[in-house]
Amino acid sequence: MKSFRTEIEDPIVEYDILDLERKIFAFKEGKMDEEKFRSLRLARGVYGQRQQGVQMVRIKIPYGKCTAKQLRRIAQVSDKYSNGNLHITTRQDIQIHYVSLDRTPELWAELEQDDITMREACGNTIRNVTASAMSGIDPDEPFDVTPYAHAFFEYFLRNPICQDMGRKIKIAFSSSAKDDAITFTHDIGFIPVLQDGKRGFKMLVGGGIGAQPRVADVIKEFISVAEFIPFTDAVVRVFDQYGERNRRNKARMKFLIKEQGFEVFNNRVQDVYKSISPKTIEIVPTENTTVNTANFDADKAVDVHFAKWKENNVFSQKQEGFVAVGIAIDRGDISSDKARALAEVVDAFCGDDLRFTIGQSILLRGIKDTNLPALYQALQDLDLAKAGYHKINDIVACPGTETCNLGIASSMGLAEELQRVIEEEYPSIISKHNLNIKISGCMNACGQHAIADIGFQGMTVKADGNIAPATQVLLGGGILGNGEGRYADKALKVPAKRTPQVLRWLLEDFDTNAQSEESFLQYYLRKETDYFYQNLKGFADTTNLTRSDFVDWGNEEMYKKAIGVGECAGVTIDLVQTLLFDAEEHVEKAKTALDNKEWANSIYYSYAGRIRAAKALLTTRSAKINSHHSIIDAFETHFPTYHSTAKISFGEVTRQLNTNSPSEAFANSYYEEVLHLMDWIKEFRHAQQN
Repeated sequence: MKSFRTEIEDPIVEYDILDLERKIFAFKEGKMDEEKFRSLRLARGVYGQRQQGVQMVRIKIPYGKCTAKQLRRIAQVSDKYSNGNLHITTRQDIQIHYVSLDRTPELWAELEQDDITMREACGNTIRNVTASAMSGIDPDEPFDVTPYAHAFFEYFLRNPICQDMGRKIKIAFSSSAKDDAITFTHDIGFIPVLQDGKRGFKMLVGGGIGAQPRVADVIKEFISVAEFIPFTDAVVRVFDQYGERNRRNKARMKFLIKEQGFEVFNNRVQDVYKSISPKTIEIVPTENTTVNTANFDADKAVDVHFAKWKENNVFSQKQEGFVAVGIAIDRGDISSDKARALAEVVDAFCGDDLRFTIGQSILLRGIKDTNLPALYQALQDLDLAKAGYHKINDIVACPGTETCNLGIASSMGLAEELQRVIEEEYPSIISKHNLNIKISGCMNACGQHAIADIGFQGMTVKADGNIAPATQVLLGGGILGNGEGRYADKALKVPAKRTPQVLRWLLEDFDTNAQSEESFLQYYLRKETDYFYQNLKGFADTTNLTRSDFVDWGNEEMYKKAIGVGECAGVTIDLVQTLLFDAEEHVEKAKTALDNKEWANSIYYSYAGRIRAAKALLTTRSAKINSHHSIIDAFETHFPTYHSTAKISFGEVTRQLNTNSPSEAFANSYYEEVLHLMDWIKEFRHAQQN
């Protein structure tokens, strides 16, 4: 068997994989601090899970696009290194669980053979770029955002400016003003716009979900497709330089904008943008959508469920005579065997790709409408023809206590039970009403519960000195369109085992009392929160709990609250030597980039080295070091004797990053300054220690 060292053609990718292997060895030998190693592996898609001794591996699928060949590769990898299950996330990624840490480099190498990466799927970086699964086929879209989402992904992958930020940044591209990619919940979001015949985006910043949701601000009503990536570069730099570094729960972009004020944030972005070069990046808007013109005949008569499936799962494309077909994947889990069989269906009936959706389902595209009966039969044979794509029975649910360290209650077990209730007791509602249910196992909202018509969040309640799993009921969330949205209101908290009863009341009340064509959100706003609280509060009584109330959904044992250390942020507690080691690594990268004539990369690596070196010394002082700019100010206060080669202050030199374009001359001078700083620090520490 060949080693991946000879199978990976891209030397940058090969270096990444070999570096992960080296760092795993160093960590196991006790030569690398656990927190530093955690930060490194997270940026390579390797995430700790609830079960000890195994890892969750997150596979990055930009804007959810996956070919049949890539799907087969992921299934193969899951069989070989995991448990044969693929979990589709609300970020359009694929997660596989129960992977041995030692085998992650080999796993990654096998994925790369079909151009699949794990790089920056986790950690404090720009996460997977998400986009509407209808991009390129949406009849309402001004233009296909796919090539722009792909260019964005390529620009920021391995980009020095986003390798070790205070927290993650989440990106979304919607296909139209319908905003089905929920841009208002994202750190940075884009909605396509045509202005005087020119392509551009409405650009939003500072949105977020979780415990303190925030609707994003509009930073640009229109920015051209040539300018949006350089301008985003400036936004990311401001977040990197001013964002919180110590308080994990205050380290997202939404908090930075809230604390600074949008006007201050915007002004800083405009100032930094002046130093960004080039100001435009031309992106060729290639046609990314293909169709399959083969003809198929149905081998048998279509059954009575075909019409219902067609009504709920089939969508017209802007390409005349072709349709897209949605496949509801229960709780986002699909076995490797079924994934391989689905790849065969994709090859036979579809265009060149399928899309994983933010609803944890799959959208097949480019299907000739006359082939629908044959496709239905093929999907039915795989048990993938359930009616209800992104409907109320296609419930979104994060892994919760199944595998996540932060899970408080079983979102997957609850989703399974609620789906059963809907499909067995209220099947007519699936087609009659456009409702959605989303479930998260904790407040972090990976299951998007805060934007659901009906949302459920895992919690706990106390009764008779014991702890029982509970559900926070949220109502009235949703997309309003064009970058606007509404976060759900918290109605009340009930013991988890009573959640199905809550759902039954909600469905029956809405179905009976809603006005014609009234959406659930409209109905909720008309009735107001107290109406629902008064009718549901009986379910919240904890004075009469039974033994079964202390057993969570999908479990047999009594509930125990066990929350581990979350790794969504990978915030590091750094010691002096660890930071100096980091600084030296970044200085080495700056030199490599210089040798490769990558001026912008070299400058940012030099900047990162300066910040880490300064922070290393400041950890020995009582100094505020929760952002890059506080580090700069504190270094000048605590080490006033330091001066650059040009005899100017540390801050003046460091902030030149934001006032100089990335020229060869500046890259070289900035690199020389970081070498000067490193020498000064070594002399300073030598004098201290002697």
